[in-house]
Amino acid sequence: MEIDEDLVRALLRDRHPDLAELPIRPVPGGWDNRLWRVGDELAVRMPRTERAPGLLRKEHRWLPVLAPLLPLPVPVPVRTGEPSARFPRFWTVARWVPGEPGDATPVTRGDHAAGVLAGFLRALHREAPEEAPANPDRGVPLEGFTAGFEEGFPLLAEFADPGAVRRVWEDALAAPARQGPPVWLHGDLHPANVVVADGTLAGVLDFGELCAGDPATDLSAAWLLLPEGAAPRFFEAYARVDEATVRRARGWALLRAAGLVAIGRAGERGLPGGKPTWGPAGRAALARVLTSVA
Repeated sequence: MEIDEDLVRALLRDRHPDLAELPIRPVPGGWDNRLWRVGDELAVRMPRTERAPGLLRKEHRWLPVLAPLLPLPVPVPVRTGEPSARFPRFWTVARWVPGEPGDATPVTRGDHAAGVLAGFLRALHREAPEEAPANPDRGVPLEGFTAGFEEGFPLLAEFADPGAVRRVWEDALAAPARQGPPVWLHGDLHPANVVVADGTLAGVLDFGELCAGDPATDLSAAWLLLPEGAAPRFFEAYARVDEATVRRARGWALLRAAGLVAIGRAGERGLPGGKPTWGPAGRAALARVLTSVA
């Protein structure tokens, strides 16, 4: 359905009338949700996919628990809206996280951002409780993504040595499996899900894929978010990582890079769901992954 300013303001007037007269303006981007900034400190997140309400409910359940433990701002939900005749899906009001989207404004202060990212993930990657959500596509063994890798391989091979790409993937598959309890994961750390200010990471967005599992999924951010040469500094600061986990993280980075390149290409061609800024981000991540094993 059409989600416009009039609808957002009407929903606020029904549910949270103290917010209804604040300035409302759309924010570009978003995948599962449309985002509308409300005043200077809040944002309304409006689902536009079938799965989005469930992701928002998960954030509403867990982000208030995790946010006080994290050293970077995150969009903590502070209010909710239940399905109604006016809008048939659950929606939320969250804290606005200031900064520029990382797919449009890349990190430039690599050493600083490496320390910031390591500190964030060290704080997040604590043992998760039994009731933590599971996710079939995050924090799980890479063997389940062989078909997905093969589907994305031709795109990666356009921008890098095909043999080198395949060697990194096969090495990731051969790495020993994770030992130890599942830890909390963001699950979707790519450039469009962080914000940048003054050349470094300033906040982390979109916890819809939040789950428990293998930290290698999140550690792929060393190549997805940080500039060339910053990954060693990141892993040094993160500290609690073995070689097998780094190898698995490279495999996750290849999968994420292929997704970014594909969505970027769709954007370049004007196709639905495409985002032109994601292509350069994916190609840069691919180059960094391969350089890390050169």
